[in-house]
Amino acid sequence: MARIEACVFDAYGTLFDVQAAARHLAARLGDRWQPLAEVWRAKQLQYTWLRALMGRYVDFWQVTGEALDHALDAVGLADAGLREELMGLYARLDAYPEVPQVLEALRARGLRLAILSNGAPEMLASAVEAAGVGGLLDAVLSVDEVGTYKPHPSVYRLAVDRFGLPAERMGFVSSNGWDAHAAKAFGYRVVWCNRHGLPRERIPQAPDAEVRDLTALPDVLEGLA
Repeated sequence: MARIEACVFDAYGTLFDVQAAARHLAARLGDRWQPLAEVWRAKQLQYTWLRALMGRYVDFWQVTGEALDHALDAVGLADAGLREELMGLYARLDAYPEVPQVLEALRARGLRLAILSNGAPEMLASAVEAAGVGGLLDAVLSVDEVGTYKPHPSVYRLAVDRFGLPAERMGFVSSNGWDAHAAKAFGYRVVWCNRHGLPRERIPQAPDAEVRDLTALPDVLEGLA
């Protein structure tokens, strides 16, 4: 197998904690914060898939707001002020605690690093800045460049074109099982970061490896070479 020369990360759920915005308001939301976070995330993904199939692309910030509107209504918390506060928190989501150290370790091993995300460019820039990891990344790539969402192959091609490397010489890391399978189908060497211990997906092209968080990623990628 060819040596892995670059590593491409999904952003939301992989580097950035998608439940963090609602969790920050847990004292106010009470036991509804987690159902809110879960419905918000589920609808956010569903709306990307549906808009892609319908040919009705809007950027991820709008999708995130529309998904939040649905989630707030679903849990009985519809409130304009709360919506604004949650959207502000989502723009600067917490990174998972191991993220900076893992990115530094990968850089030390000579890998080029990128984010490849559904996120709108402004969202990604804000999250990267809040996490303090911008200096560790060679590229932050958004689906805005192709006007559709994962798992369309044109999205996965963005990193191939940016780095000028074939997909089989790049690692791809995602916490979303469907994303990991789609990246593998495209040709990446894929690690599924299964943070929540979910069962494997029953779709083609299983990832090459699975981890519970990113801590072991540098050694896992080295083992795939």
